[in-house]
Amino acid sequence: MTFEVPSHDGKPAGRIRQKNEETILKAAEDEFARHGFKGTSMNAIALKAGLPKANLHYYFASKLGLYIAVLSNILELWDSTFNTLNAEDDPAQALSNYIRTKMEFSRRQPQASRVFAMEIISGGACLTEYFTQDYRAWFQSRAAVFQAWIDAGKMDPVDPVHLIFLLWGSTQHYADFATQICRVTGSTRLTKQDMQDASDNLIRIILKGCGLTPIA
Repeated sequence: MTFEVPSHDGKPAGRIRQKNEETILKAAEDEFARHGFKGTSMNAIALKAGLPKANLHYYFASKLGLYIAVLSNILELWDSTFNTLNAEDDPAQALSNYIRTKMEFSRRQPQASRVFAMEIISGGACLTEYFTQDYRAWFQSRAAVFQAWIDAGKMDPVDPVHLIFLLWGSTQHYADFATQICRVTGSTRLTKQDMQDASDNLIRIILKGCGLTPIA
């Protein structure tokens, strides 16, 4: 087993651990996205990360544990952003900010989004412990924010549940189906400007569908 020691430059061991974990998670995202869970080995992830295989087992005891960590990481990022919405917000501003943040996740972490999509499509067995009654209660609390906006006359009476599904699906589409988008548009890759333009259009379409005026 490999143990961490303080570096010669005085960097705290905690920072070294965090950096190594981030490197491993990024490498794992890439490998799982390309080859799926079954087609990926810990050795391949170690090579991608540029670390000895023993180091991976120091941070993550098994391939399944690392896979679940990748899934949990993206879910926590997505859900933490959704947690900021509340009934006192201006819905046009709040939804605009949420869409832009989710689109930025899709731009910066497309592989993690694809790993999540593949897991869900295959049945979501590794997320069973995540999608519990607590998660359903959390989801209902998010839908209640939209209902509060509707009840207050701040937006049109749309179904909050389906609006949430639309927000999730439309923003993650640009990560999960980037290859299709590039083939259709003739692009080699989605640039930062492409994602900003897509965000502007999603905001315009979704807000108008909710009876809201997009923020200029």
